[in-house]
Amino acid sequence: MHTFSLPTPGFGTYRLKGDEAKMAVENALDVGYRHIDTAQAYENEAEVGDAISASTLPRNELFVTTKVWFENLCADKFITSVQNSLTQLNTDYVDLLLIHWPSPEDKVPMSEYLQELKACKERGLTEHIGVSNFTQSQLDEALAILGKDHILTNQIEVHPNFQNKELVAYCQRNNIQVTAYMPLGVGKVMESDVLNAIAKEHDTTPSAVALAWLSHKKIVAIPSSTNVEHMRDNLTAKQMMLTAEEIEKIDAIEPQERIVDPDFAPDW
Repeated sequence: MHTFSLPTPGFGTYRLKGDEAKMAVENALDVGYRHIDTAQAYENEAEVGDAISASTLPRNELFVTTKVWFENLCADKFITSVQNSLTQLNTDYVDLLLIHWPSPEDKVPMSEYLQELKACKERGLTEHIGVSNFTQSQLDEALAILGKDHILTNQIEVHPNFQNKELVAYCQRNNIQVTAYMPLGVGKVMESDVLNAIAKEHDTTPSAVALAWLSHKKIVAIPSSTNVEHMRDNLTAKQMMLTAEEIEKIDAIEPQERIVDPDFAPDW
């Protein structure tokens, strides 16, 4: 069993670029985030690294996640790309290294890139390993390749408007923590009548309600924001206690719509 639990919420950096990315991460660390999530594909690892270096926090108090892009999955590119990420991030290791997307159309065999991922852990380039955007059948294959208890998390789209219930249940049954990206559904939660009504009862925001609901489900959230007030709200949301009735109302939200579905996505 994994005894390790991912720090939640983490701070997501998707779509943040340049100085905005650096400033956002600096502010996130200032208000109390300790888990920072980036990726090779976000093209902001250097700025995240600058923000981490500028911080007075000891490295062992931070939890840094990055992800290997699918163009780097083959054995001759994988470890070099990770070393490049570490250089950009200005750190000797990351805490969590993920496969960002399964190889489109299995161009690179899963056994090849998961062995590379495992090798990164064995070489001390990362403390933990995991995956992102993997379906149940892909997780079955990954577990067969790596064995139980190696995959710390599957980072997937989860928010009240897309609850991904079967995949979440599958992960949790198999001792794989679920990390929710886009936990606020790119702002769509703000339009939800259900979340707005519950927020009113608690004198808070629909975003905070969405994050409290994820926390109740034991799902790690990585909201992104450039607004310091929102960062603070997102950080404290997990302390909110929702009633069983409120949870049921959120569980019943319709319609359920996936936001992230690029042309290279697996067959969901």
